[in-house]
Amino acid sequence: MEPAEGPGALGFHGDEEIIEVLELGPPGPDDLADEMEDVDFEDEEPDGPAWETEDDNDDEEEGGGTDGMEAQDDSEVTFGLHSASVFCVSLDPKTNTLAVTGGEDDKAFVWRLSDGELLFECTGHKDSVTCAGFSHDSVFVATGDMSGLIKVWRVDAKEEVWSFEVGDLEWMEWHPQAHVLLAGTADGNSWMWKIPGGDCKTFQGPACPATCGRILPDGKRAVVGYEDGTMRIWDLKQGTSLHVLKGQDGHQDPLTCVASNQDGSLILTGSVDCHAKLVNSATGKVVCVFRMESAAPKAPAGEGEEAESNSVESLGFCNVMPLAAVGYLDGTLAIYDLSTQTLRHKCQHESGIVQLLWEESSAVVYTCSLDGAVRLWDARSGKLISEYRGHSAEILDFAINKDASVVVTTSGDHQAKVFCVQRPDR
Repeated sequence: MEPAEGPGALGFHGDEEIIEVLELGPPGPDDLADEMEDVDFEDEEPDGPAWETEDDNDDEEEGGGTDGMEAQDDSEVTFGLHSASVFCVSLDPKTNTLAVTGGEDDKAFVWRLSDGELLFECTGHKDSVTCAGFSHDSVFVATGDMSGLIKVWRVDAKEEVWSFEVGDLEWMEWHPQAHVLLAGTADGNSWMWKIPGGDCKTFQGPACPATCGRILPDGKRAVVGYEDGTMRIWDLKQGTSLHVLKGQDGHQDPLTCVASNQDGSLILTGSVDCHAKLVNSATGKVVCVFRMESAAPKAPAGEGEEAESNSVESLGFCNVMPLAAVGYLDGTLAIYDLSTQTLRHKCQHESGIVQLLWEESSAVVYTCSLDGAVRLWDARSGKLISEYRGHSAEILDFAINKDASVVVTTSGDHQAKVFCVQRPDR
């Protein structure tokens, strides 16, 4: 894929797998099972090697930049082993010292955040690796490619322990408390496996792609969104659907993303129809619909031009205040107040938002966008706190460590980067 030329180039977004990768984040809540065995990360010391600076690379990188993206590089470490766009990143939840990245080069790598050192390559994929993530206790790492080949590796032994082939892969997620993997495919099925044993269960959706999915924090239910605008809440143990939202309750267009709040009582779904729906997970009832009017009146499309499309690309709940954030392809970040169900702030980006993440213990929301920047926003005031640059193409995915001191990004410029977040207020 060519890097997007400047902010207006949204053409690559027709590529469905990129939209799907966005919802992958580090696995769920923090109350992880204590009895899980410790993982040996090969003498990884928390205060390991000093952060490498990027000064040595500046000269090479300046020439390679996409027009309009300056050669400013705020990153501390660059991981450069991918030879094409890097689609996904996830951090190991237990120690936050390792990253896994997957790319268009059909490769996935597990590497160290402190110095970008390769731990091992997840070999054998036959198509773009669009999903990658660690189990809740960092014992296993799973990688999935677009063709539907999923592999699981044991991190300390650096060896493959399981693999399985499904239909075209849309999304993949680990269970928040167990060695269980869930994935959604283009045929409408969702799959659940025990790892490494491989016991398998399928959840049959409508005959269209299962475009996004999330295991709820209780670990007993999952919410899955589909291309036909419907959403189902599944009972993972029984294999039955508890609630189906369709018609007026569903979306008019494909679902792009889904999230739940910390206790799993509320679900937020986002769609190409530009609506975000707040759903009570116990009753399956829609609590309210957040609709976004376009930020600017649309100029009529000239001859041969397409009217600019908009859609919900990413969303999430704040853990410390009753707020939700919704990111749109037109560059709008909307902060909604859940207690009054009203729009609280609109934060405008110059180009489309690819993904957003909330800091775990504050009202700060992070966005990454097609202009290659990561931005931190104060959701209480709606003000920009800071921005970090370093990529010469769009950012396709990003992850934050637990204490929100490090952001790891992946980009169409074939690189993954590690940024240290400096916050004067902390």
